Parts: sequence; C-alpha cells; structure tokens
Amino acid sequence: MQMFESRHAADHYRLRTHRARSVVLTNDELVEIRAAQRTFEGAYIRTSLSQFSFALVVLKIFTAEFYSIGALFAVYGGGVLLTSLLRRHQGNRQFFSEIGEDGLNRKKFRTSGNVVVVLTALSVLAYASLLVLTLKLRD
Repeated sequence: MQMFESRHAADHYRLRTHRARSVVLTNDELVEIRAAQRTFEGAYIRTSLSQFSFALVVLKIFTAEFYSIGALFAVYGGGVLLTSLLRRHQGNRQFFSEIGEDGLNRKKFRTSGNVVVVLTALSVLAYASLLVLTLKLRD
C-alpha cells in the first residue's frame, strides 16, 4: 500500500470485521476518534495556519529584505501541513485493523514517534535557516 492512500483506504481498514466506510461506531469509539482528531490533526493544522498567517504578516508589513524570512515561514507551514497528513494516515492505521495480503486482520499500535522526528527535523532546519537569514540582514 502507498503512504497516502486516500482513494480506497476505507476498503483496507476494518473494525469488528466491517470496512471502515460502513462501520457503525459506538459512542465511546466516536469520542476516542474525535479526541484524537482534535488533539493531533487539529494541532498540526492550527500550527500550519499560524505559520501561514505570520508569513503573510511578514510579507505585507516588512520591507523587501524580509521577504526571504516570510517565505521561510510559508514553507515551514507547508511542511507542518504535510506532517499533519502523515499523522492522519497513521491515526487511521492505529484505530482500524488492516487486512493483510494473506487475508488476516492485523491491528498494530504504533506511536507517533516518526511524526515527531519529522517535525523536529523540519523545525530544526527552519530555525537554522531563520538564524542564517537573520544574520544576513546585518550585511
């Protein structure tokens, strides 16, 4: 399966032998899914929107010498948005079980450690770039 399958992902994920598209969730399961979406997906989306907004402020208010900094924040916001897609994909895989090639149901719990690593690397690169761009302003 591909990393960001969205077209037929509901056919691959199952819960209580029902395909994800046709499953009827209990109230407890709905609460769990909504809490995970609010906590994880929502946080990444809000962070991405705030980075886009700050980039727009920098690009609109400051002079042309700050445009590279505004562009950096826009790219960082895009990276966080892509990270949220990765987290959403992993969230689907955590809640639903997957039908393997051998026809057996498999449910694996995975922590979001690799998403944290991706976001940390993205942030370190963005802050290092910001430092370089800020130091170039002195010249």
